[in-house]
Amino acid sequence: MLKRSLRGLRVVDFSHVLAGPVCTMMLADMGADVIKVEPPGGELGRQIGPPWIAGESAVYLSVNRNKRGIALDLKCADGREVARRLIQGADVVVENFRPGVMQALGLDYDTLARSNRKLVYCSISAYGQTGPMRDRAGVDGIIQAASGLMSTLGTAHSEPMKVAIPVADMVAGYLATIAVLAAVNAARQGGQGEYLDISLYNATLMLQQIGYASYFATNALPARTGSAAPYAAPNEAYQTRDGWIMVAAYHPKRWQALCAVLGAADLENDPRFAGNADRVAHRDALRQALTPLFQQRTTEAWMQELAVHDILCAPVASYQEVLRSPQYAASGLDSWVDHPLAGKVRMPGFAPGPAHAASAEDRDMPAPTLGQHGPDVLEECGYTRPEIDAMRERGVLVVHHTTST
Repeated sequence: MLKRSLRGLRVVDFSHVLAGPVCTMMLADMGADVIKVEPPGGELGRQIGPPWIAGESAVYLSVNRNKRGIALDLKCADGREVARRLIQGADVVVENFRPGVMQALGLDYDTLARSNRKLVYCSISAYGQTGPMRDRAGVDGIIQAASGLMSTLGTAHSEPMKVAIPVADMVAGYLATIAVLAAVNAARQGGQGEYLDISLYNATLMLQQIGYASYFATNALPARTGSAAPYAAPNEAYQTRDGWIMVAAYHPKRWQALCAVLGAADLENDPRFAGNADRVAHRDALRQALTPLFQQRTTEAWMQELAVHDILCAPVASYQEVLRSPQYAASGLDSWVDHPLAGKVRMPGFAPGPAHAASAEDRDMPAPTLGQHGPDVLEECGYTRPEIDAMRERGVLVVHHTTST
């Protein structure tokens, strides 16, 4: 069972905001025991908003499910000692501070691996641990700009645009998850852990595999084509009588079928549109020819007609429309968790495909409140209750209340 496949794997998570928490959430979704370590005031992600749910950040709640939380003051020696004891029994460490921060705390890979040689240590940063920009911070939008992604978005005359959702953070989190799983497998086989250097910059370059491959082949900067694919036509959104529809009919048989459905045999016979390369070269003329035809009927009418002829299409759906769709209902993604402060919280869950929808025994845990599981985690590390109480009194350990007001 996918959601229990990583049971027995212990992950200590020092990451904050997004890319790191996405990585550790995915590991937790697959059954790993993830211990989220936060500073006494909480990680930065708790402050990201709006929106808020009963005072809790929706961003934080969305990427920290299925983890246990502990709040430690790593600026003091006792807090760092607790962290070292946590890591001593761990398989994986994930952190996304600026390069050098964990070394200054004595919690870097080289130090920790001396006593835990199987440790897989994953550092996530904006530009990586080496290179000319290693010391620069960078958030999602900065990386979208620096990696060239923003230069490809929008239309020919639009201002610079970014992907609205934090795609650089998300893809870096996914890449880190893949790297961690590979390194854990290698450590189990060979007994030796590994240091992983994951950068948002590299991850976002890798996301643009096709774009950069095309540039290397032609030395031509990509045109900003809006909803259209630069390598295929028609493969873009067209306005209908009541909305928009995305159509992909560049395959020869589908192009022929589209011309027939539209009653536009003249387009099929037009030499400008004979093959996919021709249609890409004459994309503007093709769009001008197709737009008034699609505007004659509603999106739903076109959906039904095009589906009959196996022409790839989809409505350009709003979030509201997605949530109302039968496909979303069948996806297995819809998830509700009971958070002690925010109450019932809805979010997309972990379901790579409908077959992996959560069962009753795989119900998600909500994101932890600040330090929620600290005493239990410390007991597992061998600390006594008096020692734990003393750390709380000194501010080394923080435990937030877990009942709503």
